[in-house]
Amino acid sequence: MKKPKEVNRYCPFCKKHTSHKVSQSKKRQASSLTYGSKYRARLRGKARGLGNLGRYSKPAVTKFKRAGKKSTKKTDLRYECKVCKKQHTQKKGFRAKRVEFV
Repeated sequence: MKKPKEVNRYCPFCKKHTSHKVSQSKKRQASSLTYGSKYRARLRGKARGLGNLGRYSKPAVTKFKRAGKKSTKKTDLRYECKVCKKQHTQKKGFRAKRVEFV
């Protein structure tokens, strides 16, 4: 998908419409020690109370898991205001295989 290198947008810092430089941020890979990692989840599970917590009331994961991986990632565009030089991000990413700035 082709996007312009410069675009007029509202700057939340200047509180007015100014010219912005558009760039794309690289998505960082999640660390193995993030909050939701399997290791920590297992440790948290040990400390919880009674009952099976609904764990065995469903079929095995392979039965209801959705097949196929998404072929695209959502974009993470950054807009840098040319007046105050501050950056802000887009609200919602869109799916695209490749983003090109022209």
